[in-house]
Amino acid sequence: MTTLRTLDHVDGSVVGPRPLHVEVWSDIACPWCFIGKRRFASALAEFPHRAHVRVTWRSYELSPDTPTGPGRPEVDALVEHKGMPADRVREMFAHVTAVAAGEGLAYDFDRALAFNTFDAHRLVHVAAEAGGAPLADALVETLFSAHFEHGRDLGDPATLVELAAAAGMGAAGLSDDDVREVLDGDRAADAVRADEAQARLLGVTGVPFFVVDRRIAVSGAQPAAVFTQLLEAGWREANPLTVLGDADAAACTDDSCAI
Repeated sequence: MTTLRTLDHVDGSVVGPRPLHVEVWSDIACPWCFIGKRRFASALAEFPHRAHVRVTWRSYELSPDTPTGPGRPEVDALVEHKGMPADRVREMFAHVTAVAAGEGLAYDFDRALAFNTFDAHRLVHVAAEAGGAPLADALVETLFSAHFEHGRDLGDPATLVELAAAAGMGAAGLSDDDVREVLDGDRAADAVRADEAQARLLGVTGVPFFVVDRRIAVSGAQPAAVFTQLLEAGWREANPLTVLGDADAAACTDDSCAI
């Protein structure tokens, strides 16, 4: 667990519990990010103050130089990018596939296609604008699953339009034509670049990266128990308990009582 310096924090009085803001830097092309998403979700589901937690998905491009347009086989792309033998790449895929299965995910790297993720990130921002955090989360989940489990080509704008609809963009007022217009233009491009600039300021060098209130962070697809610790630590810092009076006053403890 890492403690971060505060980049911007406004101190003020709060009525009731102070909510937590969890920001998650991730990339749709990152297999560990999907696993980390599931593990964090498990921890959040059991967190007693989950109603006071807001999650924001932030953009991060692991391979921004990947050509736009139709995707290509993931194995071929990684062999070229990493300069590793294909057999070694397949061993890596087999390992992460087994880990993902433990989280209920059915990765299929034989069908997975490498693609430029910039437009997918733009759509997540647009989803957040239209339907808030729930819609953004639904779209991130849909994109991850389409890429890693179903071999969909997310480099194809028509596929992104279809997946946006499946995630509920239509119910938020964005028709298929609206999504096509987003993809044809540059809407939310500045938001993606702003996320990446913030990542650099925070010193993020890999994803997934989870940050609570720009103060406490966890890097990587940690076990759910670590994410529970992250949430608990953030909650204690955001909502400290002040004890008044004499600390030495008579009291009973768990195993004794002074009389």
